[in-house]
Amino acid sequence: MDRLDKLLAQRGFGSRKDVQRLIRSGAVTLNGETCRTPDCKLDLERDEVYVGGEPLDRDKYVYIMMNKPAGVVSATEDKREKTVLDILPEEMRRPNLFPAGRLDKDTEGLLIITNDGDFAHRMLSPRKKVYKQYEAELDAPVTEEMKRRFAEGIEFTNGEKCLPAVLSVPDSGLERTALVKICEGKFHQVKKMFSACGTRVVHLKRISIGNLYLDSNLTIGSCKFLTKLDIEAIFIGNIH
Repeated sequence: MDRLDKLLAQRGFGSRKDVQRLIRSGAVTLNGETCRTPDCKLDLERDEVYVGGEPLDRDKYVYIMMNKPAGVVSATEDKREKTVLDILPEEMRRPNLFPAGRLDKDTEGLLIITNDGDFAHRMLSPRKKVYKQYEAELDAPVTEEMKRRFAEGIEFTNGEKCLPAVLSVPDSGLERTALVKICEGKFHQVKKMFSACGTRVVHLKRISIGNLYLDSNLTIGSCKFLTKLDIEAIFIGNIH
């Protein structure tokens, strides 16, 4: 049995407080009757829930933001390493979850875990131009020549070439900190791009995907369910 407010929060209708207000407003019905009790218990296998006149789908996709820590791998399972699914809170676990895209084992930051394959493809396909932004700490300052090479598309020694990327310095003015925006996800791409410019990445963190930014209140290793507005933000205002 699940609490009604917890269930709606898990399904992306907002924070626990948001859905409690929604329930008390009379927008939710349970088995045909208006339910204004947030802590009401129900079983979706036998109970029928409507929100704003629309049925709550038992099999609805879920989208989870994780502030990925270093030391875990972006995989559904691994015989030797701890995975992002291994550290997912028990109450968030669902069948068929997977990390949408990957972050290197030692890279931190924004990772989305979902069971929606079409969403993942749309977000990750370079053709969709959904830019992922990283904050990189370097062993040398960013130069104008590096910015130019990133904008043209870095070519690696094996002949593989990256799509054009955006390299900038944050407003903080920290000369050895860089912001990088890329719309593809080649293996170790950001590190290899800087390496091609003779610079080493000391620490790497993903801070945004599209217009969805890592929640500053989300501690390393913590997770939260994304709302519909969060998902929409991923695909709004992409760079072209």
